[in-house]
Amino acid sequence: MNLSFFIAKRYLISKKSNNAINVISWISIIAIAITTAALVIILSAMNGLTSVVADLYHAIEPDLKITAVHSKYISNKEGLTEKIRSVKGIDKISYSVEENALVKLDDKQTVVTVKGVDANFKDLTHFDTVVIDGVYRFNYKGQYYGVFGKGIANKLGINVNDFISPISIYAPRRGKVESIDPEDAFNKLSVSPGGIFTLNDDFDYKYVLIDLKAAQELFECKNDISIIELSIKNKKDILSVQEALQAALGSGYLIKNRYQLNDVLFKTLETEKLWVFLILAFILVIATFNIIGALTMLIIEKKKDIKTLYNLGADQKFIRNIFMQEGFLITGVGAVSGLLIGLIVCVLQQQFHFVAFDEGYVIPYYPIKMELKDFIWILGVVMGIGFLAATYPVRVFTKNDLLHADK
Repeated sequence: MNLSFFIAKRYLISKKSNNAINVISWISIIAIAITTAALVIILSAMNGLTSVVADLYHAIEPDLKITAVHSKYISNKEGLTEKIRSVKGIDKISYSVEENALVKLDDKQTVVTVKGVDANFKDLTHFDTVVIDGVYRFNYKGQYYGVFGKGIANKLGINVNDFISPISIYAPRRGKVESIDPEDAFNKLSVSPGGIFTLNDDFDYKYVLIDLKAAQELFECKNDISIIELSIKNKKDILSVQEALQAALGSGYLIKNRYQLNDVLFKTLETEKLWVFLILAFILVIATFNIIGALTMLIIEKKKDIKTLYNLGADQKFIRNIFMQEGFLITGVGAVSGLLIGLIVCVLQQQFHFVAFDEGYVIPYYPIKMELKDFIWILGVVMGIGFLAATYPVRVFTKNDLLHADK
């Protein structure tokens, strides 16, 4: 065992003549442990929230979305599909049309985004899992059905059990229309209410999903599509697959992954996580001030020991190393204890759901997701702050002691 470390360990666990040194040392350890545990718990909770948001958006957003850069619609569907299939890692492909339209029921109306989807859309996004009323259905016995956002359904008073009053969807006709009747300027599609979904206000008050062919008829785009949506076999390969697709399709197409489609939201979550980390790190800096006091008092108490070691041949570097390792021990014990406490609390929340939400929330309990990189960052930051806190008293007071060692 390293001699300086052995002496530092003895100084940590042995009883001092001044009990205040022991008290301050243990206060330092406890303060570091609590702050470290708080970092683990809060960052894991924020990871959990980000993961939940990503899963929720996965219900309607694909792994990759392809749109044309210079036009509204994509006409060369077959040729584009061949190029997409040539890229390794692609699992499923879904085609859709997305346009704004007017939805009307009796005397109520609102402007929405109509999204026409094919049969693969459900398997690609798991959208059927967010349907809370009715069923996920777009075509049944020759009748078109729509799945409406909860906000739209509330605004129009839609009842999924009402098959008598069809819902009308209007979209402007292409080209110039000469007619006295204003309705001749619009295409009309009648749908029955199939289901109601809820995700968040951004989607609940915006989207109505219908059959792809019905949407192509409504928007007069025949066999054209506006969006190609893809799922990836291995989610870890999403960036490499995205790059390969971009190279295969060229600059005429824009390819975005799920995080880029909602970049503002996810950047906001990451920024919040960073600020929380910085705030708790600042609290940790304050907590480590106790280390300065503990080491200063310890050096003063061990002045005779320092003089003895110096007379026995110990140099300044060796003596400083003793007290630096003392600071590392205080910081290390607090950091490791805090990491263990944080880990235990997170595991308990995952298993027993102590912090639960009331009814009506998307998730029943507070989500927790632990990531190894967070533990590494926390340990590194705590030890770094501990090192800086120990440097000042060790350099100043050991220097003074050594200068007066022969006096």
